[in-house]
Amino acid sequence: QVQVVESGGGLVQPGKSLTLSCAASGSIFSTYLMEWYRQAPGKQRELVATITKSGSTYYTNSVKGRFTISRDNAKNTVYLQMNSLKPEDTAVYYCKIVGVNYWGQGTQVTVSS
Repeated sequence: QVQVVESGGGLVQPGKSLTLSCAASGSIFSTYLMEWYRQAPGKQRELVATITKSGSTYYTNSVKGRFTISRDNAKNTVYLQMNSLKPEDTAVYYCKIVGVNYWGQGTQVTVSS
């Protein structure tokens, strides 16, 4: 079964940066459409960013210009570079392979002074 493992979360001050990583299993990672989601306390899980196998990207409006999704197919890894972090970015962040019904444990990001 294809699985993902998220890492890189932590506590960071507003305005700072953090990079999340997601390592995926499977020999055909390069063909996967990958997404980052987040879920804040008491809120529904929301789609943050998407990257296609060719590298095209999509971002939700609230993170445009601040977050960058990228992938390294040689390492079976997708990244989420987060800049200018705000307290409202606080959430558990999950990555997901589109079309695969599997959620990892996620990684907690807390933005607080």
